[in-house]
Amino acid sequence: MPIKIVLTMILGVLLMGCETASDGSANLDSGSASGSGSNKVAALKRSDITSMDLGSRASSGGIKSGTQEDLVVNVGDRVFFDTDSFQLTPEARGVLENQAKWLQKNLAVTLSIEGHADERGTREYNLALGERRATSVRDYLIALGVNPDRIQTISYGKERPVDPRSEADAWSKNRRGVSVVK
Repeated sequence: MPIKIVLTMILGVLLMGCETASDGSANLDSGSASGSGSNKVAALKRSDITSMDLGSRASSGGIKSGTQEDLVVNVGDRVFFDTDSFQLTPEARGVLENQAKWLQKNLAVTLSIEGHADERGTREYNLALGERRATSVRDYLIALGVNPDRIQTISYGKERPVDPRSEADAWSKNRRGVSVVK
């Protein structure tokens, strides 16, 4: 009988540890993300929205201007990087130029720029690389005229892969900078 009580208590503690926020945001320990000040606040899972997920909503006119969905469908929310690089590619610059124009139309919007890396390398290396990637995106948007007060950065390193497979195709998807509407 005492074993059942102990097991029930352990199960209760485990279930409490698995609780998620009711608003859909991720619960992260501040040690799992790199950044400064309020940049350590966990970004919402909205950054994983794809245009395919929203295709039907866009065609029906159900997307509100200035939202994450609007950014994903009409502009693009992510840029990709080469291996071990935080240099913006010409394709990335094009996406960011469109984001800057979108931000000029949506002056109340602020962004969190998430920096991500693939699984190769140490956790520390990838957190630093993710931070450099996020900063590279932020700096380019600022150079395009976006107010720096509207942009924060956060690095997730290799902690949040879009594609968890261990192959080149998956790694290329995970080396990214994602703009998330706050």
